[in-house]
Amino acid sequence: MLLLMLLSKSLFLSDPSSSCDTPANIEDRIAMTVIHTIEEAEALNAKLASLDLAGRLAFVAGLGGRAVFTTSLGIEDQVITAEIGNHRLPIDVVTLQTGRLFPETLALIDETESQYDIKISRYEPEQADIDAYAAKYGLNGFYESVEARHACCGVRKLKPLARALNGATIWITGLRRGQSNNRADTPFAEYDAERHLLKVNPLADWDIDVIKAYVADNSVPVNPLHARGYPSIGCEPCTRAIKPGEPERAGRWWWEQDEKRECGLHVAEEASAIPAAQ
Repeated sequence: MLLLMLLSKSLFLSDPSSSCDTPANIEDRIAMTVIHTIEEAEALNAKLASLDLAGRLAFVAGLGGRAVFTTSLGIEDQVITAEIGNHRLPIDVVTLQTGRLFPETLALIDETESQYDIKISRYEPEQADIDAYAAKYGLNGFYESVEARHACCGVRKLKPLARALNGATIWITGLRRGQSNNRADTPFAEYDAERHLLKVNPLADWDIDVIKAYVADNSVPVNPLHARGYPSIGCEPCTRAIKPGEPERAGRWWWEQDEKRECGLHVAEEASAIPAAQ
């Protein structure tokens, strides 16, 4: 059994006033803990590769600590939610209610809660942060520059995500290798150095056809926008239907030229500083 002694607990077990905790000693302990956690992630990655989806989620749920699944209500996330709900797994399900989601996505939150008898916790941006963003860039300033778009994602996604993951030891996502070239090497488990936790991607090796077959076989509720040409669905102003032959995520921030564009949830990106909500 893996012993998940993550940074949030393991770095500060000794007395903070102890003379042994010199800066050099603290740096050594941080380095050793990071190495240990990376090794755990590698071992977990190998273990999960040998299991099916139900086995992966059950194994992770049994590791101890707070496990959090962040869902965007996309088709792959609905598969994970179905497994969590059907097997009553002790995994918190949360979503980032950015304030700019499609009505169809908002309706699906309620439908999913009802079907699986679960609670999907909503994490929203702070109004003070939204106001500060609008004062600097304009409400829809994300169309004008990459900097402004990153800043918007920072306010509406990254800061709420930080609150959602507060106290978590494991972060579960719906990342798949087939979603984009940027995600082609997605592992089943990895160490998230920025957030100091283990990140688990139980659908890493599932392709879209397997996803669709699971949904059909298990009557999983999905966003009706998928049938209208939206394989990847984010905020309404930043998502369009894709054209035939385009990658799954081509409709996200389509006005930008960078093929590796992300919001920063899974790939670190710079975001312009916006004053924090007080």
